[in-house]
Amino acid sequence: MSAFLDALRTAGQGDAGMTTGEPHAAVRTGWDEVHRAALGGAAVLAAGGLAPGDAVAILAGAPADVAPAAQAVWLAGGSVTMLHQPTARTRLDRYAAETLRTLQVIGARRVVVGAPFDEFADALRENGVDAVTVDELRAGDPDAAPDVTRGDDDPALLQLTSGSTAAPKAVRITHGNLWANLESMCAAADLRGGRDVMVSWLPLFHDMGMVGFLTLPMCRGIDLVTVTPADFLGRPLLWLELISRYGGTCTAAPNFAYALAARVLPRAEELDLSTLRFALNGAEPIDVRAVRGFLAAGERFGLAPTAVVCAYGMAEATLGVSFHPWGTPLEIDVLDAHALEHEARARPAEPGPDTRSFPVLGPPLDGIEVRVVADDGAVRGDREVGVLQLRGPAITSLYLTVDGPVPTRGDDGWLDTGDLGYLADGRVVVCGRVKDVIIMGGRNIYPTDVERVAEEVDGVRAGNAVAVRWVEDGRRESFAVAVESRQADDESAAAGIASAVRSAVTAAMGVRPGLVKVLPVGTLPKTPSGKLQRAAAGKLLQA
Repeated sequence: MSAFLDALRTAGQGDAGMTTGEPHAAVRTGWDEVHRAALGGAAVLAAGGLAPGDAVAILAGAPADVAPAAQAVWLAGGSVTMLHQPTARTRLDRYAAETLRTLQVIGARRVVVGAPFDEFADALRENGVDAVTVDELRAGDPDAAPDVTRGDDDPALLQLTSGSTAAPKAVRITHGNLWANLESMCAAADLRGGRDVMVSWLPLFHDMGMVGFLTLPMCRGIDLVTVTPADFLGRPLLWLELISRYGGTCTAAPNFAYALAARVLPRAEELDLSTLRFALNGAEPIDVRAVRGFLAAGERFGLAPTAVVCAYGMAEATLGVSFHPWGTPLEIDVLDAHALEHEARARPAEPGPDTRSFPVLGPPLDGIEVRVVADDGAVRGDREVGVLQLRGPAITSLYLTVDGPVPTRGDDGWLDTGDLGYLADGRVVVCGRVKDVIIMGGRNIYPTDVERVAEEVDGVRAGNAVAVRWVEDGRRESFAVAVESRQADDESAAAGIASAVRSAVTAAMGVRPGLVKVLPVGTLPKTPSGKLQRAAAGKLLQA
């Protein structure tokens, strides 16, 4: 029996619910109402031929639509895939082709469509896809819902990985994976119904949004206040205002959002952030300066100095891998740069010009094992850098790809994350991605170190600098730095920014970039969830 499905049914009997519609017209919907609507939707899906185990994709933007639609699929016995959403700059012909390719990979013949994407329903039907609207699901009879039993090994979520629109790949998350991770995250964050209020603007096609800030509160009976990414990006201060207005205790965001919040908080008035105890920072490399800036800017509004929780996670682990213990101060590991880059050792050092700093991401969540492995497969010891590997009930066993299913784990049950890092007294520290590390003269240079230096140069847009491997004219490997700037079209200004970036990186890192390029705003390639794509940026520079 699926403990996850049992939890959805139980949460539907409580008093908690979700608040949507901010900042225009707030509407509170109890999880009991969501559950009843989901039962009706499950009846519609079953009557339309959905069988247990079938994959269903969802293309909808409003959390108030996604919650009952996703739950309807689960109650009918299906698995859910949240499709990446087109933006104003998306070429719709290309998006349609990529969506059809994604549906083939996950084996979905049905798509639930909701606002603002209703126009896609007819296009899907013309391509042989059964499209059902959110309104059609809401019209279903809850008393006609099927009585479906699912087990821990049955698929619950087929989570598309970041950047997968061109070459789709999905992580197969089972009911057992999902429930194990939800349980361990709730324990680590001490999340409780009746006490906590979760506040989110995260996209629901991303695992942090879908698993952490919709599925978790929906099946654990925790109050949720949720808006869309467009609401946040249109007015970033809204995020903090909602925490203040509703007494938010728990939130989460990628690092860039905390940097943005630090910039807008000085303009705020009469906020109360004293209730916020758990502000998870994850999904992209964590810049300690951004965290400290956010904490400093929020201090006058009662924000606790321990509020930010640096974390490590990935879709292959369902969501969370490790959390820094909440309620404790931010912990930074300062390392000797030479030992890190030449010896693959995380040797502590006093802060100085020849050091590198990384946030400590806490111990693994309950049930998750983490080990560090060298290139030859040998398990490394404490403070020895290598590839992080994971094992446990929350770790997926299967990818779905254009070439068919592919195992995610080795014969010994360990998942290779592709991340370089180390363990410090059992706590996880991540240094970077294996494929992104730049090797010069036997030295490992982490792109994030270069990018943070480049972002400090006047004229460079925060969060829009990328460092990639670079080989030119058959010479030894070097690296290139690309930055976005609003002055990119001014030849003289762009040249000055490029020169400043080159000088700053050379001074800070002791190595000179082979190329520095200043690009217009919006040029650097990013995933649908907003992460910079280094491989694509490298191809752009080569072109």
